[in-house]
Amino acid sequence: GLHYQGMDRELARNEAAKELDALGVLVKIEDYTHKVGTSERTKAVIEPKISAQWFLKMKDLAKPALDNVMNDTIKFHPSKFKNSYRNWMENVRDWNISRQLYWGHQIPAYFFGEGVNDFVVAKTIEEALALAQDKTGNKELKIENLRQESDVVDTWFSSWLWPISVFDGIRNPDNEEINYYYPTNDLVTAPEIMFFWVARMIIAGYEYRGELPFKNVYYTGIVRDKQGRKMSKSLGNSPDPIKLMEQYGADGVRVGMLMCSPAGNDLPFDESLCQQGKAFANKIWNAFRLIDGWEVADIEQPEYAKIAIDWYQNKFQQTLAVIEDHFEKYRLSDALMETYKLIWNDFCSWLLEMVKPAYQQPIDKTTYDAIITILENNLKILHPFMPFLSEEIWQHIAERSPEEALIIAKWPESKPINEALIKEFDFAAEVISGIRTIRKQKNIAFKDAIECFVLNNDKASETFDVVISKLGNISNLSYTSEKVDGALTFRVKSNEYFVPMQGSIDVEAEKAKLTEELNYTQGFLKSVQKKLANERFVAGAPEQVVASERKKEADALAKIETLKASLASLN
Repeated sequence: GLHYQGMDRELARNEAAKELDALGVLVKIEDYTHKVGTSERTKAVIEPKISAQWFLKMKDLAKPALDNVMNDTIKFHPSKFKNSYRNWMENVRDWNISRQLYWGHQIPAYFFGEGVNDFVVAKTIEEALALAQDKTGNKELKIENLRQESDVVDTWFSSWLWPISVFDGIRNPDNEEINYYYPTNDLVTAPEIMFFWVARMIIAGYEYRGELPFKNVYYTGIVRDKQGRKMSKSLGNSPDPIKLMEQYGADGVRVGMLMCSPAGNDLPFDESLCQQGKAFANKIWNAFRLIDGWEVADIEQPEYAKIAIDWYQNKFQQTLAVIEDHFEKYRLSDALMETYKLIWNDFCSWLLEMVKPAYQQPIDKTTYDAIITILENNLKILHPFMPFLSEEIWQHIAERSPEEALIIAKWPESKPINEALIKEFDFAAEVISGIRTIRKQKNIAFKDAIECFVLNNDKASETFDVVISKLGNISNLSYTSEKVDGALTFRVKSNEYFVPMQGSIDVEAEKAKLTEELNYTQGFLKSVQKKLANERFVAGAPEQVVASERKKEADALAKIETLKASLASLN
């Protein structure tokens, strides 16, 4: 075969086939299809080439990294990834670190001969020369007789030093920065590179520093489309993030992504969530504009405002505790949803409605100052999710120096929570909703004041009565020991509320409507009771399903009683 030396491999193959045929040793020639790898850039066929490779022996190196993840010295979030990590580390193979590239960290091996083992390893070529002279016994060797290995180390071999090298901890292992910052707290990464990078950084930390590189690893999910496919250029299913930000704002996109990103699970991306994020941003901005537009006067603080502020401050503390618990457990999307509900529902929909002054009337300074403080605390817990909007509003509230920026503001302090006050408001909120429902159903304009009588069977607190009166526009909220005739009723738990009928209401039409609703509810109750009377269903169904059916029964019974009371008052 030496006569083919120097010939192009493609041509040599054809010539070799002809020669084999001529020698009569070629059995057959046939076409078959197989996968041939090609270079993305040059399109040349990729063929294997046998060459000497450098390996790193991993078994002993991997043990500290395995032990300290399994005993939770380093915590994985979610913890389910510990099983994959353990499987890989217990079956770890020696690491091929050779790469035939023109860039990277060149392997510090120096050859002094043509043999595969004619090398020494050293930090510098001068040190290599001394080692080579000792190894060969040839003191005549010179630097020009040495040749450094042309291979560079694998990218991940460079990257495994990242927690150390960013603080110059390899070249200067006792410098001020590495001693202050190492180990760090958290690593946020993807599970796909758990073995390429995470495991190897942990190995390097214990090998070169004798301690862990970080305390927690938070694994994000893969962003997928609605069909569950991974985002990719070839599928064309990846939205342009710049266009998303132009349409929904950077914070809107952030909220949209976070709403569908449970820790460690894939992200089923839905552009409508970005729209929801944009709507949330608009809600917050409009709330600030409302507050900023109030005229402030040095007048007495109304009782309803004082109670409302006291309630929200306790509600904020309750939510803050939940948010911090979610953060500690790396449930970021859950922390966002708690923040979202607090600001949208409790702050915008309830608190601002409770304290806002009447049309073209000023607000008292005590309430205004309290609302500004509350708004600033809201912005602090919102900032991790919507940094741009929250910082912008923060700077609009007051003129601030760079040292007073929101991004470096102190996190709200935890304080004792009045749980009873929060429960009292939840009860009052149901009462307000009941009054609003009657107004809506009977087309009673909010500007028209109404009366409301309470049969306080539950011995409910009267703390929020002034708030109920304000939000329901009730001219007279009174307690009674008897049912009120000729009134519409609704029930909150055991309490009954009576709203006297207005002259404009068609009593006969109202009776017909209530009768129809009563018949429907009685039919619904029968169907539920029939199901609960089935012993096989009660014995075989999950406990929560049976409990749900019993709640339906109780709710239907209470509603029927209320409807009958309303009909009786109209007769």
